[in-house]
Amino acid sequence: MLELIDVGKTYESPGNAEGVCVLKRISLKLEEGRSMVIVGPSGCGKSTLLNIIGALDRPSSGRVLFDDRDLATLDDGELARIRNKQIGFVFQLHHLLPQCTVLENVLVPTLAGKDHSSMQATHDRATNLLERVGLKDFLMHRPGELSGGQRQRVAVVRALINRPKLLLADEPTGSLDREASENIADLLVELNQSEKVTLIVVTHSHELAERIGQVMELKEGSLKDGNS
Repeated sequence: MLELIDVGKTYESPGNAEGVCVLKRISLKLEEGRSMVIVGPSGCGKSTLLNIIGALDRPSSGRVLFDDRDLATLDDGELARIRNKQIGFVFQLHHLLPQCTVLENVLVPTLAGKDHSSMQATHDRATNLLERVGLKDFLMHRPGELSGGQRQRVAVVRALINRPKLLLADEPTGSLDREASENIADLLVELNQSEKVTLIVVTHSHELAERIGQVMELKEGSLKDGNS
């Protein structure tokens, strides 16, 4: 479902003709419905790699194949449609709209291209997912009325609302306390299995990594088996 072939990323740098190399010939394969954790110290390029996988950034070299499509061959409009419909994103900061209710925040990604006949089904999916993550009684609350862990659960549901094939989570527990972090980790594992969504989690937390699945380590720009 996802394959990276010799992916590299180099940023231009004043005074450095060769630029700054962040990623070096990254290759990986991930089958549909599987999960992977990418660990490594802060600043090692984990978020850069996730942004390339999620079509938010383009590699300097190599290829990214998503669902048998080479992302380098797609224009910005096609990439935007893939990000909206087929890839869900969860970040360290939830990025919820403070003026909107929990339910409205979850429905934001569905606003583009939805026809009237599908609105009720989408609304039902949103409420069902929120109930599954323990937020049945908070649909009309605003983000400021929720705890950090609750806000992150809303962000996870929002990422899943369009039934994506791939869910990317960038330090999803980085701003949470231990209990809330464990709850989010359990939620990601459960949704990976029940929603059959392929999951990639980027984290510096080895505790979170142990709860997810296959572990890869990003170090000095190279990706290696984190279990070896």
